[in-house]
Amino acid sequence: MEDVLDLYHLPYDPLFPVVCMDESNKQLVGEVHEPLPMASGQIRTEDHEYVRNGVADIFIEIEPLGGRRHIEITQRRTRKDWAGFIKGMLDERYPQATKVRLVMDNLNTHNTASLYEAYPPEEARRLAERLEIHYTPKHGSWLNIAEIELSVLGTQCLNRRIPDMDTMRREVSAWESHRNDRGSKTNWQFSTADARVKLKHLYPTL
Repeated sequence: MEDVLDLYHLPYDPLFPVVCMDESNKQLVGEVHEPLPMASGQIRTEDHEYVRNGVADIFIEIEPLGGRRHIEITQRRTRKDWAGFIKGMLDERYPQATKVRLVMDNLNTHNTASLYEAYPPEEARRLAERLEIHYTPKHGSWLNIAEIELSVLGTQCLNRRIPDMDTMRREVSAWESHRNDRGSKTNWQFSTADARVKLKHLYPTL
């Protein structure tokens, strides 16, 4: 826990950016009957019946101090999907970084072994050497700022029926662009000193 908290309070360094990564999913839901459009004094009306169109996986990264985020929508969440997302992060979105300080949870696909499954050893090694991984502790996912951003995405963009992957990608891309254009940053206040007082019960008793 203290490792991640101390990381969030480091000064901004473009050569060693702090990037938080997380993933979630969204059920794709289509309509059985066409919704009734809004009318004067009435909201849009949806029928309670719906059809399931599969599940979309959401990969998200956010740079808290840079105010940048990137989201990809995929059909799966395999090791190769995660590896592809990380390669894009390193080579396309942070090509100038010496190392990316990556904060994420300890999901079974979130490790450098996934890079070796997806790419030849030389390429996997090149990518792994540009990562400085910081895992959030078990039951400590609230420490991951990407999880907070996922909550904002869910509230502002995904809180309705979305029928297919193309629609979801289009809606999420528009939301991402709006957030990035505003440069929405994260003002993280909770510190290691706070944790030692407010979360004293999590520390061992000597």
